[in-house]
Amino acid sequence: MAGTNARETLICDGPAIILVGAQLGENIGMAARAMANFGLVDLRLVKPRDGWPSDKARSASSGALHVIDGARVFETTEEAIADLNFVLATTARRRDMVKEIYHAEQAGIKMRSCIDSGMKVGYLFGREKSGLDNDDIALADAIVTFAVNPGFSSINLAQSVLLIGHEWFKTRDNITYGDGDMDGGAILETGLHAPTSPPAEKQDLVRFFEHLETELDVTGFLHPVEKRDAMARNIRNMFQRSALTHQEVQTLRGIVTALTKHNRRVAKKQVIEEYLAQQK
Repeated sequence: MAGTNARETLICDGPAIILVGAQLGENIGMAARAMANFGLVDLRLVKPRDGWPSDKARSASSGALHVIDGARVFETTEEAIADLNFVLATTARRRDMVKEIYHAEQAGIKMRSCIDSGMKVGYLFGREKSGLDNDDIALADAIVTFAVNPGFSSINLAQSVLLIGHEWFKTRDNITYGDGDMDGGAILETGLHAPTSPPAEKQDLVRFFEHLETELDVTGFLHPVEKRDAMARNIRNMFQRSALTHQEVQTLRGIVTALTKHNRRVAKKQVIEEYLAQQK
């Protein structure tokens, strides 16, 4: 099935995602895909404009059929949130209401705290064109908004669900990065990633340095003589900071060899051409 990894167990927990008056089946499908990315499965639809079920939603979900097939449809927002204890409403606009406001990251932490205490929680999302009505927002405990360009703050439905889902997923104890189905497994750590070649041994580095410096002496790059040692140390320090792998050192030595061979061939050709010119 597209979008899933059969070798991994699906993560299925978290807040309910309530889409109020969603207009297009494709948007619902893409929102479902975003939910599945971050282990969210409780999809609730309030009067979807084009009806339900939706073949377009299934197609656009990219394989998140467990979310699509489990979706529930409600006539009103009140019915959709009836069993929830805490609800956040997503909006980018100022509302004339006394409401606590959370940023998306803060909302994820708040939702995690609520769930850990045994509460059932959910996020309200509005219509693609107009967002949530004030009456819908009045049903929520607080508002959640995103950090966006104030000159272009409109976010589509699936993007909104994706941002909320990502911030929720980050509150897990064991966060996974990348695709566990790729060669080498999921990405577990940040920083320099060198999965196939071990770090270079110092003896390999020294041989490379000596090789490089020998060729640089030939070209005259390390002149004048009184500055040679300082220039060579600077070059060595540059490469030391790069944390080279064994394979990278071998590649660098190959580059030096290829360049010097080429230069010698060119120089030899020039000598021959000059000699022939003198014989004419």
